[in-house]
Amino acid sequence: MSFRLGRLLGGTAFVSLILASASSACELKIGSPSVLSGPAAQWGIALRGAVEFAAKEATEEKLITIDGEACTVSTSVIDSKYTAEGAASAMNQLAAQGIKVIVGGVGSPEVTGLKPVATRNRMVAMVNSFAKNSIGPQWPNVFHIGPGPSGWAGPIIDAGRERFKFDSVAIVAPNDQGGTDVAGVNGDIFKEKGVNVTQEYYQRGTTNFAPIVTRVMNANPGALDLASSPAGDAGIIVKQLRQAGFEGPIFRLGGPGFDEIARVAGGVDVLKDFLWYEPIYMDENMKALEEKYQKLMGSPRPENSDFFRWTFAARMMIKAVAAAGTVDDPRKIADAMRALPVEDANIGKGHWIGQSFFGINQEMSYPFAIGIVQNGQKQPYLRAEAVSEK
Repeated sequence: MSFRLGRLLGGTAFVSLILASASSACELKIGSPSVLSGPAAQWGIALRGAVEFAAKEATEEKLITIDGEACTVSTSVIDSKYTAEGAASAMNQLAAQGIKVIVGGVGSPEVTGLKPVATRNRMVAMVNSFAKNSIGPQWPNVFHIGPGPSGWAGPIIDAGRERFKFDSVAIVAPNDQGGTDVAGVNGDIFKEKGVNVTQEYYQRGTTNFAPIVTRVMNANPGALDLASSPAGDAGIIVKQLRQAGFEGPIFRLGGPGFDEIARVAGGVDVLKDFLWYEPIYMDENMKALEEKYQKLMGSPRPENSDFFRWTFAARMMIKAVAAAGTVDDPRKIADAMRALPVEDANIGKGHWIGQSFFGINQEMSYPFAIGIVQNGQKQPYLRAEAVSEK
C-alpha cells in the first residue's frame, strides 16, 4: 500500500514538475487590435500579416533570449472594427489574456479607444494614427510607427505643384477624428504653400457620395485631397468625380492604398493625375523582405504596403523586449525602445522624431516614396529621405 502510494506521489510530483516547467517557458505574446472588416480592412490585414510574420521570424531565429532561454513569440489579433469602441473592446480582451505588448491599431479612431485601456493596464504599444494627439507625454509607453502627414505631406504637395498648376484644393474626409485631424493638418500645409483650402466631410460608412461630388464640382477647386478616406471610399469618389468631369490632380495624403483605389475607380487610367504617400520605397532590400515572407509564411505578403511599416514596428518591439530582458514589464520595454536606433535590415536607417509636433520623441521616421500617376500612366516612384527634426 505504501509502495503504491509512493509511486502515486512520485508520479504526481513528476507531472507537477513538467507543468511548472511548461508554465514558466519564456513566451512573448503580442496583442494586435486590427480592423478586419469594413472598408478599412485592407489596413488591418496588412497589420495582422506583419505581426504574424515578425512573431514567426523571431521564434525561428531565436531573436529573444532571456536568462539563457530562447523565447517563443505568438500573437493574438482581434477585430477592432476601425472604431474607438471596437478598439477598446479588443484591448480589454487582450488585457484579459494578460498581454502587455501591443502592435496596432491602424488609425485614429482605434488609437483613441485603445490608449486609455493601454494606460490603465500598463501596456506598451506601437500605434498608427494621423491624429494630432496620436502620442504625447501623457502616454509615455505609446510609440508611433511612422510620421504622419505633418512629416510627408509637404514634399508630396511640392511634387504635385511642380507638375500641375493649381491654387485651390478641396479636402474630402470622414467626419470623425480619423478624418478631421488629417484633413486639418493637410489643410494647414496647403495654406502654408499659398493654396486656398475648402473642406468637405462625410459620415463614415456612407455609400452615396453624389452630394459631395456635386458640391466639389460646384466649388470648382484646382485640386482635390482625399486625406484619410478609406481606400474603398476614395476609389468611389475618384470614379464619380472623373465621370462628372473633374480635371484637376487628386492627392491621397492620408496613407497607402493605391492599388485598391485604382481598382475601385476602374483602373489607373481613370485616376488621370494622382499623387499619394507610399510608406516604403521599394528596392532590392524590400524585395528580399517580400521573398522572406513568402518563404516563411507560404503565401505572398498582404497587398497593402502598410505591411512593411508594421513589420518594422513589430521588429522594433521585439528588439525592445530582447534589450529589456523581459516579456511582461512594459516600463522596461518602453525604456529599451527609446534607447534603440531607428534601423531595420530591410527598410534602412531613420530617426526618432515627434518632439516638435507631439511633445515627445517617440515617432519613427524612415525613407518613404511619392507615388505619381500622370496622364493616366503610373510613373516611377520618387524616393524621399527620412524626415528629421534636427
